[in-house]
Amino acid sequence: MGKLVVLKLGEGDLARGFPVTLQIGDEHTRPSVEIAGKLPPNLEIIRHYHRWQSIYRNLKLASRPIGLPKSTIAANTLEECQQASDNFQMHFNNWLSADSFRPIREKFLEKLSLEDKIRILLQTNDFPLQQLPWHLWDLLERYPRAEIALSSPVYEQANEIAQIAEKVKILAILGNSQGIDTKTDRAILESLPNADITFLVEPERGEINDRLWEQHWQILFFAGHSSTQELQDTGKIYLNQTDSLTITQLKYALKKAVARGLQLAIFNSCDGLGLARELAPLQIPQIIVMREPVPDRVAHQFLKYFLSAFSEGHSSYLAVREARERLQGLEDRYPCASWLPVLSQNPAEVPLTWGELCRETPFDSQTSVKATPSHQKIKLLSFSVMLLISMLITGLVMGARYFGFLQSLELKAFDRLLQLRPSEKPDSRLLIVAVTEEDVRSQQSEKPRGSLSDKSLARLLAELEQYQAAAIGLDIYRDYPVDEKNFELAKLMHDSNTLVGVCKVSNPHTGRAGIVPPPEINPDNLGFSNILLDTDNVVRRHYLALTPPLASPCGVAYSLSVQLALRYLYRQGIELRFTPEGAWQLGKLTFKPIEANYGGYQGIDALGHQILLNYRAAPTLEAIAPQISLGDVLAGKLNAAAIEDRIILIGTTAESFRDYSLTPYTDNGNRQVIPGVLLQAQMVSQLISAAVDGRPLLQSWSLGVETLWVWCWSLLGSILAWYLRRPKYLLLIVGSGLLVLSGTSLVALVVFAWWIPLVPAFLALLGNIIGIEVFCSTRHPQK
Repeated sequence: MGKLVVLKLGEGDLARGFPVTLQIGDEHTRPSVEIAGKLPPNLEIIRHYHRWQSIYRNLKLASRPIGLPKSTIAANTLEECQQASDNFQMHFNNWLSADSFRPIREKFLEKLSLEDKIRILLQTNDFPLQQLPWHLWDLLERYPRAEIALSSPVYEQANEIAQIAEKVKILAILGNSQGIDTKTDRAILESLPNADITFLVEPERGEINDRLWEQHWQILFFAGHSSTQELQDTGKIYLNQTDSLTITQLKYALKKAVARGLQLAIFNSCDGLGLARELAPLQIPQIIVMREPVPDRVAHQFLKYFLSAFSEGHSSYLAVREARERLQGLEDRYPCASWLPVLSQNPAEVPLTWGELCRETPFDSQTSVKATPSHQKIKLLSFSVMLLISMLITGLVMGARYFGFLQSLELKAFDRLLQLRPSEKPDSRLLIVAVTEEDVRSQQSEKPRGSLSDKSLARLLAELEQYQAAAIGLDIYRDYPVDEKNFELAKLMHDSNTLVGVCKVSNPHTGRAGIVPPPEINPDNLGFSNILLDTDNVVRRHYLALTPPLASPCGVAYSLSVQLALRYLYRQGIELRFTPEGAWQLGKLTFKPIEANYGGYQGIDALGHQILLNYRAAPTLEAIAPQISLGDVLAGKLNAAAIEDRIILIGTTAESFRDYSLTPYTDNGNRQVIPGVLLQAQMVSQLISAAVDGRPLLQSWSLGVETLWVWCWSLLGSILAWYLRRPKYLLLIVGSGLLVLSGTSLVALVVFAWWIPLVPAFLALLGNIIGIEVFCSTRHPQK
């Protein structure tokens, strides 16, 4: 929230000094700090200013003055003007450093931070004080987001009728252009986005009067000649080469314009302090004038800089400061150009931004006026609209998600996040014995019925058993008995406590038949090899257990990966237990099974005990664990240390057997496939890493938390679209939102193993931006 600082200068003059009161508080609230001080007498200040003023006005600059007395003395130089300005600035800051004023200065420094957005109102009716360039106060230069404005001690809130406008309504008066270029002013205005501008070129007084009465305007702009009159309380603008006009002569028309919502008056013309003083009693919220005669070039650049910053969302205060400071770049040719812009503020009004000017201003239906100076009712109604639209979009997105319309997109996004995770080290607790294509060919003389002959299997098991492996998984179907000639193999398979064979459970729903287990292996040493395929045939889930149908040739309840992991973990002192709710527990790890609606999955077959498969990319899927070929083992190249206390997985990697599965990962733009034995290794590694190392299992939020997350992004989209309605901003919001969402989702996946709704949240953000835009563009003006 911004800060509002009011500097009240009481009755006095430069001969007697001024009592000063400083008030500091947050915007839209009562002041929280008030302190008194005094500015001492100092007639030299105004003399130094008038010295600078006389030199400045005597420079040979192409400016916009009509009505100023013509100098009869020789023109001053730029160096003389610069010297006079430096002299004034030094005396001005010395005056503001007086001991009697020090409490004000110290309280200012104490209560305001350099990051605050600060509006400073200088409340005084003393014209000499209003003439001074208060932005030169060295204290203000410390605060990069502060700007000072003049204000009258006497003010009241204007009862403005709420107006609905899709574009900012601007009445632009281009007055007498003798000797100056007002066409450039027009071109700058015409480049404004989302503006409805009516130009009056060198009009007559009656034409201006009628336009102010007949339509509502939010900005009044004047470019041309103007001057402050001798009494210093009035100003005059020059409409054409014959007519001029004082503010008093437009008093009633301007009052009507203020009542209809006029927010800002810009007089891009010379010597405008008299105009600001005369306009103040009309309660115009904000006025911008030029302190002294302004050269054409300076007037154009200020208008360009100010409108650019203002229309891009900066407050009028910061837009004035930015434009004023940018004018310093012209001061080699136009000295003190940055001194010229002056902002005047009605303290009872809250300055609006460009975005608020081109949007409906909510109003009290009984009084048809602004409810409060702080726009509390406006904010409440705006928030109600945003809340309603965000809830509607959230409902639509979550409904579409429930019926499965987003599942494909969510799975693709999930896959991409998995691919972006950092690599992990291979799991050295596993060893894979791969039956390669070369191994298959080398066994042809033994006439194997599969990829592994009885003779080769017997030699392999004998080699592995002697080195005390923790578990041996035979991921090769053997739905036939061992040849009678190899009775030693049959005995070894039957008696082994470490060997685990596989079979396949039938699925009556899909009509897929099962595969019987090796008849020699004890039923307690069997595990099923069934895998879970999503609709795109990608393996993203991990089967732990299921209840096999009675007619299935494979009646095993636990998967191969579970059987192997349990044997390894038992040697580590970890046994499978069950919570009172029936959930699996390995040590401190509790398994939460997948349900039919889980994460991005909607309406899936969640029978059995399933979890998400947390692949280990180390650095590739094939590098999950050390590997050795069957041929190398049989050739005696296997190191005994590579077997002891490890899980050994035996399986084929030969392409001719087509035991491959699609994964969430890609290789050169195509889905990466891995052999079945490596997929089993991924599953085994997931279980033992979670139980022993604390590597987290992938999980999703509950439906309630996911809905809240999506609604938060939905509401954020509404808020941003409501307050930033320029297309380039909205496109930036969409792009930034996608980046932030993707980054957040990736961090949640990497650090916490959470699969959070990325696609639904992004669609809610996008849907709300579109919804707010449609709402704002289709509503009709009404009172």
